[in-house]
Amino acid sequence: LQNVRIDPNSISFSMWKDIPVPFYMAVHFFEVLNPKEVLQGAKPVLSQRGPYVYREFRYKTNITFHDNDTVSFLEYRKLFFQPDLSNGTEDEYIIVPNILMMGAAVMMENLPNFVKLLLSGALAGLKQEAFMNRTVGEIMWGYEDPLIDTINMLVPGLIPFKGKFGLFIELNNSNSGLFTVNTGMKNISRVHMVDSWNGLKKVNYWRSSECNMINGTAGEMWPPFMSPTSLEFYSPDACRSMTLVYEQSGKFEGVPTYRFVAPKTLFANGTDYPPNEGFCPCMQSGIQNVSTCRLNAPIFISHPHFYNADPALVNAVEGLHPSKDQHALFLDVHPMTGIPMNCSIKLQLNLYIKQVSGIIQTGKIKPVVLPLLWFAESGSIEGSVLKQFYTNLVLIPSLLDYLQYIFLGLSVPLIISAAVLMAMSQRADAKKSPCHPTTQSKPPPSSETTPLLHDADTLSQDDAEA
Repeated sequence: LQNVRIDPNSISFSMWKDIPVPFYMAVHFFEVLNPKEVLQGAKPVLSQRGPYVYREFRYKTNITFHDNDTVSFLEYRKLFFQPDLSNGTEDEYIIVPNILMMGAAVMMENLPNFVKLLLSGALAGLKQEAFMNRTVGEIMWGYEDPLIDTINMLVPGLIPFKGKFGLFIELNNSNSGLFTVNTGMKNISRVHMVDSWNGLKKVNYWRSSECNMINGTAGEMWPPFMSPTSLEFYSPDACRSMTLVYEQSGKFEGVPTYRFVAPKTLFANGTDYPPNEGFCPCMQSGIQNVSTCRLNAPIFISHPHFYNADPALVNAVEGLHPSKDQHALFLDVHPMTGIPMNCSIKLQLNLYIKQVSGIIQTGKIKPVVLPLLWFAESGSIEGSVLKQFYTNLVLIPSLLDYLQYIFLGLSVPLIISAAVLMAMSQRADAKKSPCHPTTQSKPPPSSETTPLLHDADTLSQDDAEA
């Protein structure tokens, strides 16, 4: 337990500070094969590209301990492309929706027509279209787009940023916010539990107090002695707390684990699962609207390939094949310590697109939640760390158990021997005792009386004569 706590003097502190587990992020893009037909109202046909794999390094800075048994920190991520693990390069071109233009069109749908006509004219001048052909690197890490300045000129504040636009531009070399968590020094059952995030006890993205709660840990470790029920963590990427449920017990490289998975209710809408009503406005079950924490852009998150989602979402496009083995997220946690041994967190980003009157570039696109990409962040303990973990938490306890049985086995004959010796000793003592007749003495004849009875008879005769 000493090593589970967040303590600079513990053996595990350096591992908590600079996570030694090799993490990888694999990104799969969905290329639109029939963009012209989609503009005319056809169903989008998608083709999965990738994976494009990145080695992920995580480290903590600004570590500050507080008097109330908490510690604050910023965790940074650095990503490095791994060509040998990828199916393609960052220089490959992919046809995807023009995310900025189509997102802005939906966001401006309820504005006056003249504003939308101005935007449509500006889009024509900039030669912007509903779909774009860009490289993987540009979509991931950003590209210059004059559309940003144009939109901000027509509708100030609609897109509150400048410079490059990329889906993962804020992920690399950046932190996930200031976490303050319990150290467990006074109460081990609270170790790693989030006290606040960016100084907040709850967020304000959602419509209910329950949905705004910051629950669980930061998603790296959990308190020890876990029960096979559920676990919680706060995800800044999803802007919410998530609850995973126990699925089964197992072993990872010989180490016992509990597997936790996402319940079907995780992204269910408020109709199918009332507690999720606070995350609405909702569409079909299986997707979550995150526009309130993503600059009001019509972005939805889901499981990859709409796994565990309403079949209508899968059927609205072609090319999706949801599968538990490939698309379900999981966490394998060592229940005694609360340390994940093996994990794969998978999420899909989707863009809601449709025809918007007044913006000619949206054509006759039918409303659809269009998958853009999905990614899996995966990692497992290996090498010397796994060996140390196995030795301390599996091998040594097992050895102690075996020794216990060996000692028990040795003690049984000793106990029997002691009992036999004791019995023999008692029998020998009985032979030597004066309180018992020996084998050489003869029993008194049955006609004779004992001295006590004899005395009693004599006494009776004397009384009679008297």
